[in-house]
Amino acid sequence: MTEEKKHIMGHVMACGTQFMWGATFVSTKVLLTHFSPVEVLFMRSILAFAALFAFYPHLLKVKEKKQELYFAGAALCGIVLYFLLENTALTMTYASNVGIIVTCAPFFVAVMVSVFYKSERPDRSFYIGFVIAMIGVIMISRNGQTSLHLNPLGDFLALLAMFSWGIYSVILKKISEWEYPMVAVTRRFYFYGILFLIPIVAMQKKIGSISAFADKSVIFNILFLGVAASAIGFLAWNTSTKWIGAVKTSVYIYVSPIVTVLLSVVILHEKLTAVSVMGAVLILGGLILSQQKSKLNAHFTEERRKFR
Repeated sequence: MTEEKKHIMGHVMACGTQFMWGATFVSTKVLLTHFSPVEVLFMRSILAFAALFAFYPHLLKVKEKKQELYFAGAALCGIVLYFLLENTALTMTYASNVGIIVTCAPFFVAVMVSVFYKSERPDRSFYIGFVIAMIGVIMISRNGQTSLHLNPLGDFLALLAMFSWGIYSVILKKISEWEYPMVAVTRRFYFYGILFLIPIVAMQKKIGSISAFADKSVIFNILFLGVAASAIGFLAWNTSTKWIGAVKTSVYIYVSPIVTVLLSVVILHEKLTAVSVMGAVLILGGLILSQQKSKLNAHFTEERRKFR
């Protein structure tokens, strides 16, 4: 595959992944009536590992043993801490608050990646697009509500989740430079994720009932979360990060609130408001702008060259 095709496919996969991840709230809501958040994450990880192993049954032979620390770190930050912090935040603060904070992920990723990689420092267009998109996210999340309710601890946990995702993006970018098969890399992430989750699951006082699997909807939703959202989703997201960079990939997180609104209308039969439509338009505008190279920056760069 040529570099140009990889670049195009990277954008397509990143956008497609967010459409799929935006649908996970419905499946998660169904499963949380039978299982705890940790159990859901544990089952997702096991299914993702199994699916990736079935697709690529080859062992990953690392070149240096210290690289295992990077794989373990990525699993800890991107799979375990991110989801546990986010799910815990949802139990302590308003979903709209978490939705707004989670969509700030591109900013966290941009700042953290730019600290370690000068080649991926975003320009003005990224930050302008971020502000526009966030206005749209706030419009969708608040949906006409004028009062803002805060829960310091819950909101702080959501911020920690974004910080964890930023670290994951930095580690993933480093791992992508090693030219390992991304399917094997993603599978290794889930391997370490399962190891980290085992003691957490074991410490739970109450365990979900096995009889819940008699419900076909439970089986369908856990398969969707494990195989589609986790195995395929993370593989596509990690590959996109490798092909177009962590910052450009993270910008597609803006798509998630739009998917949530559409699913709420189609599945939950919620009313589509003018505020939501305006918010979606601003999000799309911010996303497009964030992916463009700033002409203003290019102009300033050219002017500086003239005076050298």
